Amino acid sequence: MDKGELLVMEKEKDEVVLGQEIVEEQQETEATEVLVEEEIDELTLVKQELDEEKDKAIRLRADFENYKRRVQLDKEADYKYRAQSVLTEILPVLDNLERALAVEATTEEAVSLTKGVEMVYRSLLSAVSTEGLEPIEAEGVSFDPNFHQAVMQEKDDSKESGIVLQELQKGYKLKDRVLRPTMVKVNE
Repeated sequence: MDKGELLVMEKEKDEVVLGQEIVEEQQETEATEVLVEEEIDELTLVKQELDEEKDKAIRLRADFENYKRRVQLDKEADYKYRAQSVLTEILPVLDNLERALAVEATTEEAVSLTKGVEMVYRSLLSAVSTEGLEPIEAEGVSFDPNFHQAVMQEKDDSKESGIVLQELQKGYKLKDRVLRPTMVKVNE
């Protein structure tokens, strides 16, 4: 082989090698682009997951704050109405004391007994009022189904319709909660 042929062969060989290098570079570039796209996709997924977790954390924090607020309100209500069950049990005792005081005393012994019952009644009324027990106003006011229980109706032309004519059983409320509505007779 002569030098010319060798040069041509080397040139062709160089071109083949150069072509292979270009192909390899293109393949590497394509592989790099695929890797970059995969990383971008992965990064996008990770960002979405992070956003979801942040959202969950914010909701969890809000739920916890709401829970704390509800517990605090429940505690306050429990404290405010702590005496409700005891006061409900005492209402019949107050009724009986009022009935005892309504009886007229004719003898000296009965008068002194009535005074003693009245002292007990006043001290009991004082004790329950410090806990927040209040009688519900009834006679002469408009009928309110939130506070009154109508058990009778009567016609009285001298008063407006819906006015409470008579209190049949005293009602009580504890702060703003009705323990027992007042049983009343209402004007038609």
